[in-house]
Amino acid sequence: MSAEGALLFARYAYPPNELGYCGPADAAALLRREATADIGRRARQFEGAWCYLQFLAETAGLTDPLDVRVVEAYWIGNELLELADPAALVERLTDRFRGQSGGTWRKAARRALAHHSFQVFEVYPWAPMLRPDGNPTALSVLDRCRIRTGVVVTAGSEVATVRSRPLVWDGTATATGDWQEETVRLSAGGRTLLDGVSPGDRVALHWDWVCDVLTDEQALCIESFEARTLTGLGLLVPRPGTTQAPVRAR
Repeated sequence: MSAEGALLFARYAYPPNELGYCGPADAAALLRREATADIGRRARQFEGAWCYLQFLAETAGLTDPLDVRVVEAYWIGNELLELADPAALVERLTDRFRGQSGGTWRKAARRALAHHSFQVFEVYPWAPMLRPDGNPTALSVLDRCRIRTGVVVTAGSEVATVRSRPLVWDGTATATGDWQEETVRLSAGGRTLLDGVSPGDRVALHWDWVCDVLTDEQALCIESFEARTLTGLGLLVPRPGTTQAPVRAR
């Protein structure tokens, strides 16, 4: 098991685990960076995310679902996503989510993507709940659950002020709204998996938590793969150059 991959997984998985949406009890265990073996065991209990990680690893010919390239592909996006057959992914999800209602993924055999954005917008039931007259709850959940990017304005030991662009809905399609400032957390109980952030850093956000410090190319991957998912659903009019994420060599 890759210790680096386990820690990367924990950075992104902690926020919904803490909120009780997925994963095992005692979310704080994901913040114990010295206990990567335990994090690896816990990762297997994230039944949704683990399904994608296993699928990506198998497709890439890798034996470790927590290989850092696999974990990065799912949460951020990289070249491994292009190796995965959409129809095969839908078949795998059909087995994993058998009996689950809602979502649009069953009809996505030509567009399915082993990326967190696909899980948020196609597997979860919230996107179909968006209506012409609006649905604030559905929009809020989609916005917070997706991995979004931002730029640090100020940072302390526990919280940071970050400029980010929220998801907005015009009655027929989604878009990223105007830049706004939000307060997000950097640590919990004195623990964090980051070595600190500084003003000007590009960061990844999940719910109210800073997950990662990103390169500009990684930020573009997150934004581009989300745009690709939404375009496939017909929920976004793509901007030129955003329908295909860049391939980043490691």
